[in-house]
Amino acid sequence: MYRALPFFMCFVVASGFLPSAPLQGKLPPSLPSIAPTRSFVLPSCPRTCPLAPLASRALASVISRKLQGRDGPTVWSEFGALASQRKCVNLGQGFPDWSPPSFVRDAAVEAIMKGTNQYTRTAGHLPLARTLAARYRMHLEREVRAETEVAVTVGASQALYVSLQSLLEQGDEVLLMEPFFDLYMGQILLAGGKPVFVPLEPTEEGEWKIDMKKVEEKVSKKTRIIVLNSPHNPTGKVFSLAEMEALAEIVRKHERIVVISDEVYKDTLGSAGHVHFARLPGMWDRTLTISSAGKTFSVTGWQVGWIIGPSRYLRDIQVLLPFIQFCAATPMQDALVQVLKQADQPYEGERNYYDWLKQQYTMKKEKLEAALRAANIIPMKGQGGFFLIGDTRNVKVPQTMTRDWALCRWLAKEHGIISIPCSPFYSPENRHLASNFVRFAFCKTDETLQEALEAFRVIGQAEQSK
Repeated sequence: MYRALPFFMCFVVASGFLPSAPLQGKLPPSLPSIAPTRSFVLPSCPRTCPLAPLASRALASVISRKLQGRDGPTVWSEFGALASQRKCVNLGQGFPDWSPPSFVRDAAVEAIMKGTNQYTRTAGHLPLARTLAARYRMHLEREVRAETEVAVTVGASQALYVSLQSLLEQGDEVLLMEPFFDLYMGQILLAGGKPVFVPLEPTEEGEWKIDMKKVEEKVSKKTRIIVLNSPHNPTGKVFSLAEMEALAEIVRKHERIVVISDEVYKDTLGSAGHVHFARLPGMWDRTLTISSAGKTFSVTGWQVGWIIGPSRYLRDIQVLLPFIQFCAATPMQDALVQVLKQADQPYEGERNYYDWLKQQYTMKKEKLEAALRAANIIPMKGQGGFFLIGDTRNVKVPQTMTRDWALCRWLAKEHGIISIPCSPFYSPENRHLASNFVRFAFCKTDETLQEALEAFRVIGQAEQSK
């Protein structure tokens, strides 16, 4: 019976875990110790099998149905291709275009050379899990157990995926504040959930506000998860302590709700301080905190993320992980143990690496704001993250599609600037709210930002001459 099972699945058979109901229905029926209540199909047809093309088409239609038509080319594929074809100034994707600090690179080399190159514990290399537990004890002012309250994943995206899969049953609702990182919606649909939307509201002063009364109105008996992303992608909004306390009050009224707190940009904050939602009274038991190393240390390709939370949720996540991966890259995990320790030491004249990083991003944000103003684009106010939203209402552009998308194509093809339209970050019914909004990344070298400034100046001069 177990002959066809991959090696990593045998780990779960031997472990004898008994996961909760949402997870049981997503595990293979060939694992009797888990006693699933619904079927699960393992794609085992080899590529050489005559039925493989039929299986591929069937799988494609299944994915299309699950994603509700969101399986076509994405904003990333179009503008990524434009960036490479035209050698544009890439302010689109949120990756730093500089090398990581030397202490980060040195730690990776050391980890590889000392031999940590094989599989490690599925839920996370224990030295890293213990380091993370120690850090979050400090952040959350409570005990965090490395073995049962930490899970290491292949980036924060997988952390979100496995969290949704472990919590959602068919038809459960997930509350999203839009605009939202577009990955959220697809992953919710793949997990059988239903996204429910509450728009952030732009003010005349260029800030983003959330009406907690509208959040509460959207909560129903089917609400299982609220996704909180602070600092927020794409707006850069940092949710205030008052806003988080209001959200916590809503959660307390509904015992079924879990908050997934996506905090991957927390180390980029300037003057605004980061609030860990799980630190609020009673919220540790209701929160899964997600973060990663990629944004903080300019190593987005390392793909090491993590989940911190109570064992009652982490237990199911740890059961599910072997069915998705065996482990995140061992040498990268091992390197991060040293990186996280070194980052607390004095760096480049600052108290530590994190203070230096915040200073760098504050300066880069100011440079991009100045560049946008040169093109008569109004920078919206954000307090953290890698991105600025530009209000383009004052820029005229040939329009054959949604205005934000048309403007981004025009910027790329006519002026060599890659940006991202904001409509993909909204639900279909609220996509019109993004018509004037375009996202720009400032996690770029000063040389890249200077190139952008010069291109934006040309746009501004052309606009003035009209």
